[in-house]
Amino acid sequence: MSDTKFLGALHNAGIHPDDDAETRLKKSLLIFATGLVCLGSMLWLFLYGQMGPQFSATPPFIFQILLVSNLLFFFRTGNFDFFRYSQLALFLFAPFAVQWSIGNFITASGTSLWGLLAPIGALLFIGPRESIAWFFAFIFLTALSGFFDYFLADSIAATTPKVATRTSVFFFALNFAAISSIVYLLLRYAVLEKAKAQASLETTHQLLLDEQERSERLLLNILPGPIAERLKYDKQTIADGFADVTVMFVDIVNFTRVAEGLTPQQVFAMLNRIFSSFDELAEQFGVEKIKTIGDAYMVAGGLNNEQSNYSKSIAELAIAMRDLLHHDFTVNDMHLDVRIGIGTGPIVAGVLGKKKFIYDLWGDTVNLASRITSEGTPGMIQVDETTYHRLAENFIFNEPQTLYLKGKGNTVVYRLISRRTDQGREAINSVAN
Repeated sequence: MSDTKFLGALHNAGIHPDDDAETRLKKSLLIFATGLVCLGSMLWLFLYGQMGPQFSATPPFIFQILLVSNLLFFFRTGNFDFFRYSQLALFLFAPFAVQWSIGNFITASGTSLWGLLAPIGALLFIGPRESIAWFFAFIFLTALSGFFDYFLADSIAATTPKVATRTSVFFFALNFAAISSIVYLLLRYAVLEKAKAQASLETTHQLLLDEQERSERLLLNILPGPIAERLKYDKQTIADGFADVTVMFVDIVNFTRVAEGLTPQQVFAMLNRIFSSFDELAEQFGVEKIKTIGDAYMVAGGLNNEQSNYSKSIAELAIAMRDLLHHDFTVNDMHLDVRIGIGTGPIVAGVLGKKKFIYDLWGDTVNLASRITSEGTPGMIQVDETTYHRLAENFIFNEPQTLYLKGKGNTVVYRLISRRTDQGREAINSVAN
């Protein structure tokens, strides 16, 4: 295994998949700190053996053995609480024990300074509140060492080997440098890991925002915008009455007969091309697609109060749909035709059900538009009287006709030919024929 793989395995050792980000950081920090302390103490012991008097190496060696053994025990058991408290206890007490075994602050070159890792480690591995007790424990042991060194200085000096001033100064500097380096590296490691966690959190947050945006786009593909907003925040049933809405049905003529000779994939592709083009036109004219029913397409204007002349927009949409099928054979390669019926009046709109819900319209106006469509002629756009009076100023119509509609009886309808601004003689002739 390469050094990089080994360090990566050591970095992730003891970390469980269900650990949260903070616990992962604390575990990796304590493992990193253990490695730094072991490395630093080995260097200290080697240099002290080379330059200093021959003190017993047993206490520092036992300290390293305990650190490593405790780390391996954690890897085996996964008990992080025991690991961090016992490891911090070693960080705190072992340096003082080593210093006391050597002599005093001077002869041991301030070895007890290593105990500062305990409160700093508690701050990083446990938390700010818990670190206070570890800090006071460090201060207490430091004061205790200073007390005994002050009052027992002569007796300690008589029983401990003489340490050269140059050696003492060197190891004072070494201890300060080692502790400062370890503290810096720990803090730097913590900052880098938190930055990585923050970046990961921001990435996750952005993914959630993207997913939310996709979900909202999907919801808006099913429901009108205001209804989608209400559905997100309101658990009550959504049902509204509208006094004036223009409803249009578009029915493909002879679709069943044409579809009999096609494969399911071809039928789907044909309908998808046509209805996708209708979707684009509905969005262009600012009206609301309600649903598709087999080979029929339903739109409405006036639901969202986004425009005042929604009946005109519906009429222009009807003309655009008819002309699209008559002229664009990349969309309508089967040369299909449509019947279009438009009605205006009061309706009820709402969302039905709790699963696979749909926004739908009900009422006499919806039924009227549906009946006008089914009784129409291929290529014709038929409207009721209310819609006619609203559009007569801007559109050209044929003479009124009376149709018998199921459930409605004799009903006057008008055939919409074109806009008045169009000199649509070709369209008028084709309609008249």
